[in-house]
Formats: sequence, structure tokens, C-alpha cells
Amino acid sequence: GSGRRTQPLDGAELGKPALTPLVFSCPPTVTSPCKILKCNSEFWAATSGSHHLGAEEAPEFCTALRAYAHCTRRTARTCRGDLAYHSAVHGIDDLMVQHNCSKDGPTSQPRLRTLPPGDSQERSDSPEICHYEKSFHKHSAAPNYTHCGLFGDPHLRTFTDTFQTCKVQGAWPLIDNNYLNVQVTNTPVLPGSSATATSKLTIIFKSFQECVDQKVYQAEMDELPAAFVDGSKNGGDKHGANSLKITEKVSGQHIEIQAKYIGTTIVVRQVGRYLTFAVRMPEEVVNAVEDRDSQGLYLCLRGCPLNQQIDFQAIRSAQATEGRARRKGPSLAAPPEAFTYETATAKCREKLPVEDLYFQSCVFDLLTTGDVNFMLAAYYAFEDVKMLHSNKDKLHLYERTRVLTPGNTAPTGTHPTLWVALLCLCWLCLL
Repeated sequence: GSGRRTQPLDGAELGKPALTPLVFSCPPTVTSPCKILKCNSEFWAATSGSHHLGAEEAPEFCTALRAYAHCTRRTARTCRGDLAYHSAVHGIDDLMVQHNCSKDGPTSQPRLRTLPPGDSQERSDSPEICHYEKSFHKHSAAPNYTHCGLFGDPHLRTFTDTFQTCKVQGAWPLIDNNYLNVQVTNTPVLPGSSATATSKLTIIFKSFQECVDQKVYQAEMDELPAAFVDGSKNGGDKHGANSLKITEKVSGQHIEIQAKYIGTTIVVRQVGRYLTFAVRMPEEVVNAVEDRDSQGLYLCLRGCPLNQQIDFQAIRSAQATEGRARRKGPSLAAPPEAFTYETATAKCREKLPVEDLYFQSCVFDLLTTGDVNFMLAAYYAFEDVKMLHSNKDKLHLYERTRVLTPGNTAPTGTHPTLWVALLCLCWLCLL
């Protein structure tokens, strides 16, 4: 209780198998061939309140669990890269052992009784271990917080304030540590274009001590739920369940997830057809990995691979001189709504008056997609930075961030537009 955390964030508790079923109540989506949401929805319908069952009803639970396992096997081939699917499969194995269920037997799904009144959703008290900031001495130094964001076509701001524009088509891990996993799927915006945007997001909060059960959040295009996939809005049945909560800010457009037990805030938005992601996380949690040196790719920490990065400055200079977007390689298909460099900059300036990298990203995206919603995505991404970043001197990032003065601000007396002019001049010299 007193002093720095009595139980350090070393991930030991999180290595234990989840004892809570990964049950989903969302309807299956038609945009993905993976039907794991359908399997989990059926299991949820069959076992609502099953953790309150007496021993005499255990056979019914096992029957529903076998049906759940059978359903996941049917969709295994199309769910190979789906985090929610793999999490569900592991959860089923754990529950089979926990309830002494045989893998052979009937698979019909009887309807079991529902949750009794006053379940954990209404709890307001949490043990101190489930409140990250309260576990510090009042006289100790406050934890250092970091920020990561992904938006637009897509643009990535890492935990170290590196700004990149990437291709990263398909499924990619954003965060992968001892406490949670975040995976995004990026799909092409236009046929024949290398422009991609985030169409799916999966967040897995791992079970932690007496605070939270394992929970999964999943969003897709035109589907931004205000609950975890099991229908709950908090961390489950543990005493500190309310240290993990989902709040809907704008229906279908903006949700916020507070994970107080790890001092983390996540913001997910749908802007137009696509999703944006932003997170505020303590450095201690960011670096809580078993073996950082051998850990796989993790975009928020390591950035995009070099072969997936786009030369943002060179392309934007070409946009300025040619008046239209052009990436290296074959020409892009013409966007449905044509923007010139001048009209794109004017449009972006309406919401982003400072010509930083959020502004430049907005221009880039309008030229490559023709979709004005990408202007809003850049605007909201910067609004999230203002809310989540702990260092207000680092809100704005400018070009060539690696050679800027400390604080990632432009050198004294140098306006961002001068950098644009110099880059354009260099581009013309090379022609």
C-alpha cells in the first residue's frame, strides 16, 4: 500500500492462464471471413452468469464450452491472424481444465441463468494495487508518461515522439507488453493506391492480480462499440474491476478506455470510415516486456520497419511543386475528389493553423485520398495529443525531428514554412 509499488510491474501475474471465458456479445461482422465474434456471441448467450453456477450445473457449462470449441475449429482457417481468435482458443483450453470438462461429449448449448442483480459492474471501490498513481508515495516523483498515436494514411507517432508515415498494409502490432496487446489492420483506401488506413482494431487487456479479468475490445469500420466484446464495460468480477472502464464520449464516433491499474488511457475514434488510436501510458508499463532485445516488432515502441516507411518530406515536396500527390513507383489512381496543393493546404489550415507534421499529414492525405475526413482525422489526432501528452512542449512536431533542438520544437527564428520552401527548392535542384 505505501511507498513505491510493493509488487513491481514485472508481468509475473500476467503469465497465468486467464480463468475467465472470452465471451462476446457483438453480432458477427460481414466485413471479415473470421467468425470468432459469432462463436463468442453464442457462448455468451449460453453461459450468461455461468460463473455463479453450482456444481450440479457444471455439465451444462461443459456442454456449452465444447460447442464453443467446435465453433472456433470451424473458423480456424480464416482466423489465423486474429488476436481475439487466438485469445479465445487459449481461454477455452484453460476453462476445460478449470471445470474438468471432457473434450468428448454433447455440444448443444442450453440457456443458463442470467447474472444476479448487483454484479461487479456497479462496484465503485478498488484496492490500492488497482490504482497505479495511488501506489506511489505522495512525496515520490510522479511516473513519466508517454504517448503513441496512429491516424490517417497511416501516420504514427511513437512513444519516443518519432513521427513516421507508413504503408503497413494488413495486420500489425501497435503495442505488445506484459499487460496488453493492441493490433491494427490497415486496408487500401482506393483501388490501385498504396494509401492505407486503419479498418480494424483489437485490444486485449490481460488478467491482472485482483484487479481485472482478461478483456477484449474490438472495433471495425462502422462498428465502434461502447463495451468489451463480452458486453461488459468494466474489468469483470474481480474486486478492482472498475479500474478498467469504457466510456462512450460520442456514440459511434469516440470511446475512451481508462485502465487505472496500469495508469493507461486509450482513445479510439471513427472518423469517416476509418479508425484512429491514441494512448497515454507510463514508461514503466511501456517497457514491461519479458525480453526487450528479442521482442518482435511493436510499432508504438520501435516504429515502422524501414521498408514500410514513406519518405514524407520528399513526397510532400513533390506535392508542393507538382500540385498533386505522387509516391515513388507507379502513379496513383486519381482520387474521387481532386485537391490541388493549394486547396489542400487551405482546407487543412481551417482546423490545423500551425504548420507542423499534423498539418503536413493532413495535406498529404487529402492529396493521396481526396477524402476530407482525413483532415478531421489529423485534427482529432492532435486534439488527443493535447489531452494525453504529458509534455506540453512536445505537442507540435516539425520536419526533420531528429536534428531539431531539445523538446522537438523548431529552431529559434526558423518558421516551419521556411523549411517547406527550402525542401521545395532542393527538390527542384534535383530535377
